[in-house]
Amino acid sequence: MDDTSHRDSTDIELLAALISTSSSASGREAATLLMLRFGSLRSMLHAPDADVLACKGIGKTRLAAIKALPELARRYFAESLPVGETIRSPADTESFLKARMQHLDHEVFCCLYLDNRHRVLRFDELFRGTIDGTSVYPREVVKEALAVNAAAVILAHNHPSGVAEPSQADERITRRLKSALDLVDIRLLDHLIIGDGAATSLASRGLI
Repeated sequence: MDDTSHRDSTDIELLAALISTSSSASGREAATLLMLRFGSLRSMLHAPDADVLACKGIGKTRLAAIKALPELARRYFAESLPVGETIRSPADTESFLKARMQHLDHEVFCCLYLDNRHRVLRFDELFRGTIDGTSVYPREVVKEALAVNAAAVILAHNHPSGVAEPSQADERITRRLKSALDLVDIRLLDHLIIGDGAATSLASRGLI
């Protein structure tokens, strides 16, 4: 069995566990039909309610359980980086940001503000755009960073296309933001591009 088949099988098992009840043995069948129809958990979660309900074995109760999945994930990972918590590893930050942003069908630009010990001060969604892009204003990022007395900032934005590769525009705005933050002695630690199940660090690419 290749990796893709194994992942699909695991997704079906997880979905079946979510929607099964003690009085019903049809959870796995319903989960299999959902995955066959939509191809992936992401596609299923973005599908209109009517399309999900059209699948055999899915009623309003199971639909509600399915629709709760993204919010549960967001809340779980939000608790991994509460205000005052020290960032333990880049992996924690990546998991937190993916849970907050990878499900969105529009582009958002966010900032994670940290003190000089890398404790979380605040997480803000500063700019929101369309699926084609967003406008980012360095002075607003600097203003918010100064307002919370941040010593460092991690930037993040999502690519609704699912592709986590930075564009030339992403590289340009990163350089502009770094220059603006440098003027007030605030360090730019990273800029992460969030895609479908993946994240790309511009710092790891040597772009910061």
